[in-house]
Amino acid sequence: MEQSYLLIANSLWVWLAAGSAVAVVLAQAFLFARKSYSAGLDIGLTDTQMKDAIRSSVITSIGPSLVILSAMIALLVSLGGPMAWMRLAFIGSAMFEMMAASLGMQAVNVTIGQDAVTEIAYANAVWTMTLGSIGWIIVATLSADKMDKVQKKFSGSDTTLMGVVATAAVLAAFGVNSATHIIALNKNSVSCIAGGAIMLALSVIGDKKKIKWLGEWSLFFALMGGMMTAVCWPF
Repeated sequence: MEQSYLLIANSLWVWLAAGSAVAVVLAQAFLFARKSYSAGLDIGLTDTQMKDAIRSSVITSIGPSLVILSAMIALLVSLGGPMAWMRLAFIGSAMFEMMAASLGMQAVNVTIGQDAVTEIAYANAVWTMTLGSIGWIIVATLSADKMDKVQKKFSGSDTTLMGVVATAAVLAAFGVNSATHIIALNKNSVSCIAGGAIMLALSVIGDKKKIKWLGEWSLFFALMGGMMTAVCWPF
């Protein structure tokens, strides 16, 4: 049964379906990047500034991309290559995908990593991952064009206030996510604390020494340093 499920999970038709979905994401990324570059020049940014921003963005994305790659490797063991590739290209959250896949399989009494995965368990995992995240797409589609009105009603003409609110929201989101790892008191806690300490140290050094490239690479160093610290931790 497990062999049969893997033949389905890695079949040509699943690759084509997953590839079509990823192609949409790549097309969107290209269109957004082109439009953003054009808009940047229209508002007065120089070509040099735009290229510096692109370079910084590419470097900053390396760390998170490696983390997602490692998560994809873990996910494809249970779900096959096409679905792991597509889901993490769309969502990028290994935590959600593994949780959704696990819940879907548990509905037919299959535990990931312990029991043999059947075709029905695989199908359940795929449906759970898809339906579990489709709400984000619907909400974003219906509300995206209204966010500008909400922003204006909330802050009026005070652009500084919206900057403060946006910053606070980002800090709160990352804070809540980090808190769940810290209170676990395991290797996740070690990784989280070590990554935060590395990021803080590199930020301070980069600001004091005015090392521009260090600021661009600090996220990568923090992520990799946090993971390596957890791997080498003695418990």
